[in-house]
Amino acid sequence: MSTQSPTPQSRPSNNGNHAAHNHSSQGQSLEQALQQAGFYPRLVADVVDDALDGRECLSHLVHLETHFDRAEVRRHITVLVLTEDMLVITHVDDQQLDEAGEQIVAQISTESVPVAQIRSVVLSYMYSQPQNYKSSDPVRELTVSIAWSGGQRLDMGPASCGDPQCEADHGYTGTIAQEDIVLRISAEADGLQAVQDAKLFARALRAVNTGNPAPVQHASIPAPRPRSGVFSNRLSRGHQR
Repeated sequence: MSTQSPTPQSRPSNNGNHAAHNHSSQGQSLEQALQQAGFYPRLVADVVDDALDGRECLSHLVHLETHFDRAEVRRHITVLVLTEDMLVITHVDDQQLDEAGEQIVAQISTESVPVAQIRSVVLSYMYSQPQNYKSSDPVRELTVSIAWSGGQRLDMGPASCGDPQCEADHGYTGTIAQEDIVLRISAEADGLQAVQDAKLFARALRAVNTGNPAPVQHASIPAPRPRSGVFSNRLSRGHQR
């Protein structure tokens, strides 16, 4: 992984091969989001455009992650693009081949998932100071989990009996959850608009997946429903991909 920050390039012209994907409900178009991320924006835009294979972008989610590993700064980007029938996932890493940082390669993967195969879209919210909550309070952190392949994640942890003085070995306990991709968007790291955009993307994905009309931005709060098993006793986790 390169320790260099990729240099943002000029924004592609709309007269070229890239359509200007404008979404009035989201804070930025897809092109603008890629330019703001600044992680090889022209390269990522070309790869995403090729993966779309002429399909129109209905909604998008661009997530740039930065990790600090001792003296290195590692970055990678995940781009989700929703069309009428497909969810297109693009993930880009870079790798430094020499110590001087002159030889760098980009590793790119794309996956196109039919929306009909998506099994679940799970949103996990985090609010600050819930005892003082008001309807106008923003979500401080949002985790989007999407499952489609039937792959399962096993979360394990030490079991306990609830007695803080007990030193006996109670073995391990865990939960199994279906998920293929997990993205965590934080207001502190990514901005409040990024959290809102992630919510809108998830709602658009649910609408296409279930065949329902796209929901309005300010829908009324539905009646509470019984908890699904996928929510029960899940251990917390960080970035996945």
